[in-house]
Amino acid sequence: MFPIRDTNRSDTFPIINWMIIVINASIFIIQIRLPRETVEVIYNTFGVIPIRFIELHPLAPISLFSSQFLHGGWLHIIRNLWILYIFGDNVEDRMGHLQYLVFYLITGIAGGLLQVVTQPFSITPMIGASGAISGVLGAYILFFPRARVLTFVPIFILPWLVEIPAVIFLGIWFLSQFVNVINEASAIVNSGVAYWAHLGGFGTGFILAQRFRKTSNNLDGSGFNY
Repeated sequence: MFPIRDTNRSDTFPIINWMIIVINASIFIIQIRLPRETVEVIYNTFGVIPIRFIELHPLAPISLFSSQFLHGGWLHIIRNLWILYIFGDNVEDRMGHLQYLVFYLITGIAGGLLQVVTQPFSITPMIGASGAISGVLGAYILFFPRARVLTFVPIFILPWLVEIPAVIFLGIWFLSQFVNVINEASAIVNSGVAYWAHLGGFGTGFILAQRFRKTSNNLDGSGFNY
């Protein structure tokens, strides 16, 4: 399944969501122009490498933030930014601009931390915005369970466009992450996808979403709702 669009329309312009998309795209465009050796150095410097937390490496905490703006290829970044484009504007509208930015970064950090906890001795750099975007999906399913998602579904090789309730679409996505985690646990070769970061980001987003939601007295989103 691949989402095409949702049925919700934002009341405000999602400036933060677009800012995140533009920053990620800009960094990736710069990145692909660099020699492969340089890109590897960037991954190993600013990506999350779990074992560094055990070694108390000074870059370990910073990497939880910096890794959210690096991607490993065209498919990786296009998939991430497309999903953020579809779902992020509504979440930003419901939270307000400042809250949404803080929320996005926190869920990305939480996703990275869960990946570190579950694979503490890994020396493979973890990069990508998937943890933070999963947090946005966790907030979306809480805020808009009755929304519908126009989805591309290949049935018997033929392409079908079907409107699926958001709670079902995102529920299937969430369950697929669990299945992938189980499959990886029994596999000899790691897929290289940080599924635990997806689950950590989604769960954190679902739990924190209401605390970042705008109040009726704070329609411009200038403060937190605790």
